[in-house]
Amino acid sequence: MFKKILLATDGSEHSLRAGEKAIALANCHEGSKIEIVYVIDGKQSKEDVLNHWGLDAADKRKQKLQMIEQKAKHEGIQYETIFLHGEPGPAIVDYANKHGFDAVVIGSRGLNGFQEMVLGSVSHKVAKRAKCPVMIVK
Repeated sequence: MFKKILLATDGSEHSLRAGEKAIALANCHEGSKIEIVYVIDGKQSKEDVLNHWGLDAADKRKQKLQMIEQKAKHEGIQYETIFLHGEPGPAIVDYANKHGFDAVVIGSRGLNGFQEMVLGSVSHKVAKRAKCPVMIVK
């Protein structure tokens, strides 16, 4: 049923839990594959450079994804890691809709009520605009 799963992650605690659910979902169907997507936001990249001067930002991003990759490998799940550029919500939706995924799994962000009302959360944007089922993990 869900053979091609998109896991949108940012390395946060919520996205780690989403990774566990994506792996569990993939385990339900032999031959399932997870595409782990990390969106590099221009604003976040500038902040990373300022906060981690001298460290390679790409290495820092890869470290955030290692735990999910290790769990997928341990469970024998086929996966691929992809880095996208842009605003996270639209980038994830665009990628999901263009590549025909059976499901998207994403962590909730936990913005406060005002921020969510004004900005909208990434998970909310994805759930509204993706053309496939979306699982939001708290």
